[in-house]
Amino acid sequence: MASDSDSTVNKIFQYKLVLLGESSVGKSSLVLRFVKGQFLDFQESTIGAAFLTQTVCLNDTTVKFEIWDTAGQERYHSLAPMYYRGAQAAIVVFDITNSESFDKAKAWVSELQRQGSPNIVIALAGNKCDLANKRSVATATAQAYADENGCLFMETSAKSNLNVTELFVAIAKKLPKTQAPKQQVHSTLSLQATVPDEQEEGKGCKC
Repeated sequence: MASDSDSTVNKIFQYKLVLLGESSVGKSSLVLRFVKGQFLDFQESTIGAAFLTQTVCLNDTTVKFEIWDTAGQERYHSLAPMYYRGAQAAIVVFDITNSESFDKAKAWVSELQRQGSPNIVIALAGNKCDLANKRSVATATAQAYADENGCLFMETSAKSNLNVTELFVAIAKKLPKTQAPKQQVHSTLSLQATVPDEQEEGKGCKC
């Protein structure tokens, strides 16, 4: 992090990023870990979508993510296009202990390729790798699928904070920096987070 005396001015680029995936794969936990550095053993389910922001610094460039964390329940599927429309990046999350969630992730990738923004950066995240002893999706299988479909791929753990920031940094590096900067800020820009209050009453594990 730059010191307070560093007056270097950075360019800031703003991108819309959406998280997609089946319910309980850990989408909200990944975002909470990235934005606030926190993990909750029991994360309340998202209703519709939650909105948060966070920045990533890349040398002399700052990338601001506008993050839409979508609900994974099937009844909210029809709302998803409203959130991924216009998104420059997407993280499709699956649970490495749940092969059905991987199948659902592949369906989301296909939908984004058909209906998402042109040149959208798609990252596939195999979450809950802290439960590797219960693994049902092989790393090589997910990596091969990602390679075939031009996606970034990382295995993550919101619980143990493995590859969470690294995933967002990898996306930030891949996004084009050709758009006009939104604004210019000093390199001492502080990280920001906006967490919605509206949550669903039911709780479930989102490790």
